[in-house]
Amino acid sequence: MDNIADLINKYGFPIVSAAGMGYFIYFVWKWVTTVIKPVIGGANGTLIALIDRIRMLDNDLIRLNQKVETVLQLRGKTIDKERILAEADINEDPFKKRREEEAAKREAEKKQHEAEKTIGGPKGRKATAQEIKDAAGDD
Repeated sequence: MDNIADLINKYGFPIVSAAGMGYFIYFVWKWVTTVIKPVIGGANGTLIALIDRIRMLDNDLIRLNQKVETVLQLRGKTIDKERILAEADINEDPFKKRREEEAAKREAEKKQHEAEKTIGGPKGRKATAQEIKDAAGDD
């Protein structure tokens, strides 16, 4: 402590404080260049690698988005068609389908009954509707 007091008496406070500040600046500069700069360099390399990965992911997202848009565009026609059919099913008479099924069943029974009419003969095979028509002589 006496050393600093002697220096202040000999050179004055401003000169001694300037010299102390110069040493402090030198110490900080040395610390930054030896300790901090290599860490920042490593972080810079990591940052560049991360930026490259983000760009790759961005490009992948853009391509994926284009594919999804294409699929939606192609499916859009199908989806619209399905939507229209679903709306038609919703708006359709609930008993219409049942009536159509019953009418188709009656028609099938009628055709089966006509087909089961037999022509005389040794084997007793079933006659077709055309054979029955021909046998009746109706033109």
